Amino acid sequence: MEYPVIEHGATRGGLWLRERRLRLAFWIAIVEGLLIVFDVIPGWTALAVGAVLVAFYVFVAREGRSDSVRQASWVAATSQVLVALVPVAAFLLTAVAIVVLVVLALGALALLLAERR
Repeated sequence: MEYPVIEHGATRGGLWLRERRLRLAFWIAIVEGLLIVFDVIPGWTALAVGAVLVAFYVFVAREGRSDSVRQASWVAATSQVLVALVPVAAFLLTAVAIVVLVVLALGALALLLAERR
């Protein structure tokens, strides 16, 4: 009979979270990302809350005594990093769209000038 190895300081809740933390982080990011896309949550608010949660994990919870708090804060911080990709992607896609429009406008202007000669 095999018994799982339990690290010192690990709790039942912490172990449960550790086994599922990446999956939880992705699902939280998906739900929050949809809320941002449909303007239920403003993107800047999500980024600000995400920054606070990541800072909490890095400066407080990562070295904390409670295994459950460490694991839960890891899930929260990771989900916020993942969801931060939504407004960043929207910004990048908007910037790319603007560049494409400028190139098209310059092309149209070049054709117009070529026709006048």
